[in-house]
Amino acid sequence: MNPILPNEFYIPDPEAHVWKDGRLYIYGSVDIAAADSWCSETYRVFSTDDLLRWTDHGVSFRKEQVPFATHRPLAAPDCAERDGKYYLFFCMNGNGGVEGVAESPYPWGPFENPTQIEQTDQIDPAVLVDDDGRAYLVWGQVELKGAELSDDMRSIKPETLTRNMLTADEHGFVEGASLRKIQGKYYLLYSDASRGLGTCLSYAISEHPLGPYEPKGVVIDNIACDRFSWNNHGSLCEFKGQWYVFYHRSSLGTRYSRQTCVEPITINSDGSIDEVEMTTQGADDPMDASVQLDAHRACYFYGNVHGIIEEGKEHLGDTLRGDFVSYKYLRFSGQNRFVAKVRGRGSINVHLDQSFWIPEGTVEFESPNEWVEVSVDISPANGTRALHLGFASDNLEIASFRFESA
Repeated sequence: MNPILPNEFYIPDPEAHVWKDGRLYIYGSVDIAAADSWCSETYRVFSTDDLLRWTDHGVSFRKEQVPFATHRPLAAPDCAERDGKYYLFFCMNGNGGVEGVAESPYPWGPFENPTQIEQTDQIDPAVLVDDDGRAYLVWGQVELKGAELSDDMRSIKPETLTRNMLTADEHGFVEGASLRKIQGKYYLLYSDASRGLGTCLSYAISEHPLGPYEPKGVVIDNIACDRFSWNNHGSLCEFKGQWYVFYHRSSLGTRYSRQTCVEPITINSDGSIDEVEMTTQGADDPMDASVQLDAHRACYFYGNVHGIIEEGKEHLGDTLRGDFVSYKYLRFSGQNRFVAKVRGRGSINVHLDQSFWIPEGTVEFESPNEWVEVSVDISPANGTRALHLGFASDNLEIASFRFESA
């Protein structure tokens, strides 16, 4: 269920990899909840064997380890395995950007012995170890650059430096490239501003890791996750025979406090990838409508409504009349009552499938200071449905909800 990592963590820029132990690992930046800035001075690693239960391996790397650190926090990382060692590629903004690499015998770290990678002058490093053992690094903002790495993984081969692999003017390239080899071809996933903001993750394909690359289309767009959303960063990964796109969403009514999400994707026989929508269910099956769901897990936000943290827990609030949120998808088996934990004075409309249609029911409440549980009967619902909650009043809050069979 999205977001996929434990609620207390805000992990953007997810690079997902499956290593020799069969587990899927996520390497990302670490945002501080409710802060007004991106990233922090540590990295954490998470892993799973089912995309449902996650192990937090703790802090894997700290900025204080870096003798050549800038004044900026640690931004998007990536990791690669070569000859039994795991190499963490990290970066910091400032002075155009600084990139480095540290190593560990374990995929979760701790990563040590950091070395600066010369001639990499921006951020967002991404690495690929090819089938022949040669390794490649790509990086950059506005202009994507790449090069082959040396055998020790700690420097680039200057003669292979390639510029303008993708550019903002020609391809909408913003930042956040991620490199994979799929069906013998090289796929770049990147933040794309072709629709106005860098909220799209688009992909390009090449016969060589350093290009030239041909843009092919959008894989996912997170524009609906928060009214302030403006960028995206993620990766493609195959796990147990299924391909997925990992991406992040903004939260808490800001462009910060970003969280990792995932959606299954289809790579067609011609190599193309169909665009997928953001969902609440993510890699899981549609959610059982009778199981209580935290309201902040909405996959679509319209209007001013956003997440709020109170006593360490997140709920939705700050609504304006006409706002709504969506949840995709819930599995119904005859439930005919909507039950919600709310606070405020007003009403919430319950819609199935169509957010602008006549509501299935409306809960009304008047409790501006205390959380209360309210309910309304609806027609029995069956099958897989999209749920939309429409806020008919200002300053409403909702913490959770479920459906019951009355």
